[in-house]
Amino acid sequence: MPVNGSRLPYLVQSQARSLARPNTILPYRCLVHRTICHHAQPRRVAAPQLTTVFHNQRRSAKTKSTVKLKDLPQGAVKLEPYQDVVEDTPRYPTVVQGHRNNMQKFKNCVVLTRVGGFYELYFEQAEELAPLLNLKLATKKTSAGPVPMAGFPFFQLDRFLKILVQDLNKFVAISEEFAISAEEKARSGMLFDRKVARVITPGTLIDEKFMDPSENNFLMAIYLNPSDLGMHARGSDESSYQHILTSASQNVGLAWLDLSTGDFYTQSTTAQMLPSAIARIGAREILVDQRLQDLAGQELQLLIGHEHRLMTCFSFPEKISPVSDWASMLEAPLPSTSIDAFSQEEVAAGYSLLEYIRVQLQGLNLKLQPPRRRHLNESMSIDLQLLKRSYDAQRLVQKFTLGKGDADDLICLSKSIEASKNVKRLLSAASNASSEYSRKSLQKMVDQLYLDGPTLLADKILSAIDEEGLLQKQRIEEDTAAEAAILAQEVTLNEGAAADLASLPKKVREKTTERTATDESSPDETWIMRRDASPALKELHRTLDELQNEKSKLGQYLRDSVGSSAITLKWTPGLGHICHVKGAKVSQQQLEDIGVTRNVSSTKSTRSFYLPAWTELGGRMDQIKVQIRQEEQAIFEQLRREVILNLVKIRRNASVMDELDVACSFATLAAEQQLVRPILTEGTNYKIIGGRHPTVKLGLEEQGRRFVSNDCFLGESERIWLITGPNMAGKSTFLRQNALITILAQVGSFVPADYAEIGIVDQIFSRIGAADDLFRDQSTFMVEMLETAAILKQATARSFVIMDEVGRGTTPEDGTAVSFACLHHLHYRNQCRTLFATHFHGLADMTQEFPALGRYCTDVKETTEGRFSFVHKLRKGINRESHALKVAQLAGLPSETLELARSVRDSIRGEASRLTTAAFSSAS
Repeated sequence: MPVNGSRLPYLVQSQARSLARPNTILPYRCLVHRTICHHAQPRRVAAPQLTTVFHNQRRSAKTKSTVKLKDLPQGAVKLEPYQDVVEDTPRYPTVVQGHRNNMQKFKNCVVLTRVGGFYELYFEQAEELAPLLNLKLATKKTSAGPVPMAGFPFFQLDRFLKILVQDLNKFVAISEEFAISAEEKARSGMLFDRKVARVITPGTLIDEKFMDPSENNFLMAIYLNPSDLGMHARGSDESSYQHILTSASQNVGLAWLDLSTGDFYTQSTTAQMLPSAIARIGAREILVDQRLQDLAGQELQLLIGHEHRLMTCFSFPEKISPVSDWASMLEAPLPSTSIDAFSQEEVAAGYSLLEYIRVQLQGLNLKLQPPRRRHLNESMSIDLQLLKRSYDAQRLVQKFTLGKGDADDLICLSKSIEASKNVKRLLSAASNASSEYSRKSLQKMVDQLYLDGPTLLADKILSAIDEEGLLQKQRIEEDTAAEAAILAQEVTLNEGAAADLASLPKKVREKTTERTATDESSPDETWIMRRDASPALKELHRTLDELQNEKSKLGQYLRDSVGSSAITLKWTPGLGHICHVKGAKVSQQQLEDIGVTRNVSSTKSTRSFYLPAWTELGGRMDQIKVQIRQEEQAIFEQLRREVILNLVKIRRNASVMDELDVACSFATLAAEQQLVRPILTEGTNYKIIGGRHPTVKLGLEEQGRRFVSNDCFLGESERIWLITGPNMAGKSTFLRQNALITILAQVGSFVPADYAEIGIVDQIFSRIGAADDLFRDQSTFMVEMLETAAILKQATARSFVIMDEVGRGTTPEDGTAVSFACLHHLHYRNQCRTLFATHFHGLADMTQEFPALGRYCTDVKETTEGRFSFVHKLRKGINRESHALKVAQLAGLPSETLELARSVRDSIRGEASRLTTAAFSSAS
């Protein structure tokens, strides 16, 4: 008969439920009555019968079974003896094991682990990098064996990061210590939790101490749709990839930003223009999609180049978020009208760049400026070779204004960091919008800013802080009170006198002159805030001043009492507040008379002792100092919050300051170097009177020599100037100075000339110099032909081209043929403004039928005594003498070598003349 389950003990019900489930192992629960613990005999209870229904697997098939409780197993379950878990292999200590785990997680990074007051490296990274960092390689003994290690103090992190990131192009993962709760300490026994807080790469530096103050630290992403490569080059060889990566129709998205300032830009370009764009932007680190690396890695690396740039492969996200979803990382959202202007490639590049930052910066709260779109046609494209070899475009204006830099390194035109960055940015992206640019040129600023002179305003701007860099540091909360103290000292030193503020607006002048005179703080204390920064801080400083007066009075009382002027009130870490007297004999009775309770130490010439009055007074002063530092920290945090809340306004003001800085620097440059404002037109004319090369002119003047200026007139009648003349006569300088004047004019600067009228230039090309490229297995002539081919393919009627000695890397016959073909193509196909210098004098005769080509030359002036000098003034005509032997004579070749060279030259000329005469005779 079934038993009512509700009347059964809990054990029986549990067993019944278990038996009711098929294929169930029955657990046994031992229930011990409390009387058993007292050795009492339990009551005998009739064992009830338990009836359980088992459900068979077959549908509707049921069986009934009866189980007696006494038939179940009785007594306690016998436990297996406990055995300690024995690890097969010994483990490293917690810190070392955590470091090893981070090395495996961040395989491409150098891992630095914070351990107390040091950052440490372990294992193979320590062995590899310790010699490069000039660190001692040590060995840490562990149960798992010896571990190589090296380390450096935490306050030297900046120094070693610069070496690792900037010099060695390493990625660095920094594992920091984080305080843990008391409960976690009790459970784990550890004082700190260590985890990677930031991954630093060359493009993700934020602290300006790492960076060159004259340059932006751009991180750039290049997006090229991998499906395009797969579609065009599937099943093809490497030449197909190279064709796609250099195609004028292949769209490429670019996005670049500077984390130190928050600047964020995007642009659409073509694969053909990509090398020029990369050189113009000058990114420190370039991101490419891992899929591109897998498809065409070698061709992509050759396209990007190897000149001081690091290419990082990163898996770009498959799903691209629109610009409207980027708001979490921007200081302000973009208007809807601007969002639609971004191309698909730009959005993909920008989003991939933001994803890379999220991964590398491990959740730091950065706020970037909204992305600004750069149009491909709004800037003058500067040829890669002009940027890479001549460097004139980016070394232009330093030293002319404030003397910073050398004569051949002229980019930093002022002492302001942001001005240098902006000028370099302008020089790298010269404007191509004539009407709008002319309206916004420097003349407007000069006309509207009625200042006593640009120098007065420049002096005030030079004292400003690098606002954008400071803002970004505030966002990630890496500022410390010590850095703020140094910054405050620099601002105080640079603020100048009140009389210098007369040219500033009234409101700004009132705010500036409200600051009080420099406070005289304690000799042994440095405060980071003004005394009146808050009422509480002002009161604390007043109290501290009173205590300082009490200290002075106490010291004077002691000196009078013991009759010694060498008694001082001191504090030492080990002894606390003590009195110290030196060089005087003080009796014990004198000390007891003034209240000394205990001597600390004494020598023949010194004695230290405790004085209750000084102990009590010193303790009160210490308490006030602690309260002052707490109040300063509170004010500093409030200031940080205010800065972040006003981020947009401060950045806008910083942008205005930067524009003023650049304008004033250009004005100072123009005044000191007699530069003129160029006239920009819509045509293709080019009229320069008295043009000069500023760096060459400066170098000659330092040697006491005079620079010879030259005119240049290019237009419809003469689009090409074919320039001949001897070596050392200034042909290359003439070519460079005109390219430089063109760039400066479209940047917005004044130009080194007496008069300049320039039609807007869309691209500027340069074929100057000779160099091989062993890395790409290319000879000097091959490199020259590649550059020449790029010019002939890309130059338009609005371009400006300078070409120097094309074809000199091969035989005279082949060189002449190549030069003539280039001139023919430039004249009839490209129809661009061109300066073409050559030593192939036959070109002057071969181009007689070119209607838009003019022939100009330089000369050598010789005297009857055999002396000679170079005439650098260009004249119309042809000079068929290169005067190479005169240059060799100046170089100091031996006289017998020069005589042999002359005889060989005369012999060759005589043979050529004889062959020419014979040819004319046979023809007649």
